[in-house]
Amino acid sequence: MSTTLRTWRFYLGGFALLLVFDTLVQVSFKLTSMHAFPPEASWAWVWRIVGQPWIYIALIGYVGNFFTWMSLLKHAPIGPAFAASHLDIVSVMLASAWLFHDALTPMRMLGAGVIVLGIVCLAFAESGARPAHGASADGAAAHD
Repeated sequence: MSTTLRTWRFYLGGFALLLVFDTLVQVSFKLTSMHAFPPEASWAWVWRIVGQPWIYIALIGYVGNFFTWMSLLKHAPIGPAFAASHLDIVSVMLASAWLFHDALTPMRMLGAGVIVLGIVCLAFAESGARPAHGASADGAAAHD
């Protein structure tokens, strides 16, 4: 398997895992809040939160998110990686529509499309911005 193919598989797998963790965290927070309602400044409310298993799933998701993100940042260019990390906005929106029956309005879908299009544009810009092997960083050829 070529290095380029292996790199793309790493990125796609890593960002897919990051999306899963991000979405899991947000859905778990929503489920925790639904069971801990109404919010109030009291120990009873804190105990309602601590008593919900979803809060622990959210914490596990944060730990998974952290290690996945650190692994991706070790290898991925920061600009496109940061942009791609915002795909969770789209995945949480879709999960909310499925699990909580939130409306998928045309404006929300348009916004999701713009986010995805922006990430794709940044990825293509990054792939075209790398100097060829052996070329200097500014693209100038070495002269004797």
